[in-house]
Amino acid sequence: MSTFMANANNTKREWYVIDATDLVVGRLAVQIANILRGKHKPVYTPHCDTGDFVIVVNAEKVRFTGNKWETKTYNHYTHYAGGLKKIEALEMLERRPDQILREAVRRMVPRNRLGRAQMTKLKIYAGPTHEHQAQQPKEFKLA
Repeated sequence: MSTFMANANNTKREWYVIDATDLVVGRLAVQIANILRGKHKPVYTPHCDTGDFVIVVNAEKVRFTGNKWETKTYNHYTHYAGGLKKIEALEMLERRPDQILREAVRRMVPRNRLGRAQMTKLKIYAGPTHEHQAQQPKEFKLA
């Protein structure tokens, strides 16, 4: 008898859709990161990509607690001298509302090849529609 070890070849991938309306960014990002990594499955293996696909709709309607809309900043460095760019969360919501949630989830997955592969399974849309109807995604109930 041998121990079963899950890997990408013997893992069945599901598609889930999550409506982000009026959900707190950090708490939603934790749930999404767990689904992408596969931690909600009994065959979770830390060094393998056993996670599922996640579609997030209404990303423009997420919320922060406290006064983070005015105080939270997103930093980006252009690799030029003095190239540090800072964008406030409220301005990021106007420019690229999906990027707020994508950055929160990206910081919760591993920072290596595996994490980058898991992030490709995340599809975020600012509005209520998405283009993945053919995959027949299931509604994911957040705990």
